[in-house]
Amino acid sequence: MPLIAAGVFVGVLAAGYIGVSVYFTSHFYMNTEINGHDFSMKTAADVKEYIEQQVQGYSLTILEKDNKTDSISGEEISLKYNENKDIENVLKRQNAFLWPQAFFVKNSSKATVDVSYDRDALEDKISRLQAVKAEQIPPTSAYPKFNGTEYVVEPEVTGTEVNQELLREKIHQYISEFQPELDMVGENCYALPKYTSESGDVTAACNEMNQYLKASITYSMDQPVVVDKTLISEWVTADAEMKVTFNEGAVREWLREFGKQYDTVGKTRSITSPWGKTVEVSGGTYGWSVDEEAEFPALVNSIKNGEVVTREPIYVAGQTAASRGPQDWGSTYLEVDLSGQHMWYIVNGSTALETDVVTGVPTPAKETPSGVYSILEMEPNSTLVGEIDPSTGQPEYRTVVRYWMRVTWSGIGFHDADWQPAFGGSLYASGLGSHGCINMPVDQAGALYSMLSVGTPVIIHY
Repeated sequence: MPLIAAGVFVGVLAAGYIGVSVYFTSHFYMNTEINGHDFSMKTAADVKEYIEQQVQGYSLTILEKDNKTDSISGEEISLKYNENKDIENVLKRQNAFLWPQAFFVKNSSKATVDVSYDRDALEDKISRLQAVKAEQIPPTSAYPKFNGTEYVVEPEVTGTEVNQELLREKIHQYISEFQPELDMVGENCYALPKYTSESGDVTAACNEMNQYLKASITYSMDQPVVVDKTLISEWVTADAEMKVTFNEGAVREWLREFGKQYDTVGKTRSITSPWGKTVEVSGGTYGWSVDEEAEFPALVNSIKNGEVVTREPIYVAGQTAASRGPQDWGSTYLEVDLSGQHMWYIVNGSTALETDVVTGVPTPAKETPSGVYSILEMEPNSTLVGEIDPSTGQPEYRTVVRYWMRVTWSGIGFHDADWQPAFGGSLYASGLGSHGCINMPVDQAGALYSMLSVGTPVIIHY
């Protein structure tokens, strides 16, 4: 009896299972969605009826930016449902005998719903949407922005430009599925920027750019000149593809301006002589001169290596001065007043020696050049040799002097001149002028020679 009862029970269960399976040959499973709508336990005819009902009075509301909305009604575009076999095909793909799985797994399917509508009318409605008619402002990608301390990601701006191809596609899809609302922002129907604040490329660009900002190079000038993140940030850029570039050309241009500001060779300076006479003097070879070609790679490497350092810039060999500031010759120098035919040797701000002199004949070929120079060499018992006279083929002069103190490599210098009958006054302009040198009394030249050293600045002026 128990076996008979069990057999009857199993038979009943089997019959029930088969019966339910037969049911699901014409009905959709529980938990069945088609095109986003619940059609659990419905037949294909039920689905088609539902779709036909949706056509009646259908309207698609389009949600736009700034809380603006538009709508497209089915009536305005002559919307009509065209029956096809796709819904039956969805049902056929459903295995009726596996219906218990529907209790545990949602069955979501897509069916092609054929609708027809007046395409010209729909196109007209789309063209009249507020979002389409509005000014089309393109989106702006997220990008690295310097905030005064470092580069950070500046968020993207979506703008108002509509991706009209995608918008048309979505409108067709939503109408086909009889969806009530289309959120243009949610469906990305506005043109999207290439990079957003979540884009790894933007973050990577920020990180790379911030590596350069670690550097800080301080030049020890009158006042410290600092090349740090504030300045370096102007030389580091990221293009539209987030490729980081360090503008070495901008560094070279900055160095050029730096040199213009701090180079003093040939610049106009003023000097007040012990007589109280203040004049401006320009030209010459003495002063500061930054070696921009040598300093350029040094500065670039310091920046790329993130160095924090205080140092002097690299100067042209021999082109440094005694001090900073407008009178870079410092407090020890030689001064020659060509108008007064007088010279001074100033040591630590005090006059150590002064004397009348005879300078070059005031003609272009022989005048003593004004400017700021320095003592290039010193030589006792030197023979001074003039230029070759074309008419004789011999030097214009060959003169032995006891004390030679060179100012220019072209042959200008201080020396004794025992052939001069006197010094000072207007002798230089009345036939006794030199070929450009500063003639001194023998005793004064000797005294100067004993005190002077190579490199001492020389200021010559009228």
